Amino acid sequence: MRRAAKIDANQTQVVTALRAAGAFVQSLAAVGNGVPDLLIAFRGQTMLMEIKDGAKVKSKQALTPAQVDFHRAWVGGPLSVVDSPEAALRAIGCLK
Repeated sequence: MRRAAKIDANQTQVVTALRAAGAFVQSLAAVGNGVPDLLIAFRGQTMLMEIKDGAKVKSKQALTPAQVDFHRAWVGGPLSVVDSPEAALRAIGCLK
């Protein structure tokens, strides 16, 4: 049995910002196995987003081996790694 998914401290703020911009957001954090944290649909595009806690040191923000494998294998829409609400909004094209 899989234990409860661990989410980054800033995930709620990222999700709130994306939804405020009009994006559909579905958490995938419970899936595990390297699957990114969020499924996002925005302006006709579907994308995945991995959230890292920008308050942590860079070494603590590194992708896990399973995440690296998933990113390498992914052939779908955009897949972003973000560390803040602003980075998430840039990733979907709302900020420059």
